[in-house]
Amino acid sequence: MSNQKHTMPQATDLASLAIAAEQYGVSIKTLRRRIADGTIHGYRVGRLIRVDLDELREKLLIEIPTMR
Repeated sequence: MSNQKHTMPQATDLASLAIAAEQYGVSIKTLRRRIADGTIHGYRVGRLIRVDLDELREKLLIEIPTMR
């Protein structure tokens, strides 16, 4: 496991897994898998897990190249 330190984004950028999943059209389970495999960072706030919406936009939305 790496010792990278990741700074926590401002609280306004964080959203619950349910809200993020709905916004990006994926399941909560998919977001949990992406946190587990290190694709995205999850932040525990008490018992809740939050994700950074800007980070999701960067890492989950991938442009598909066209042949034109």
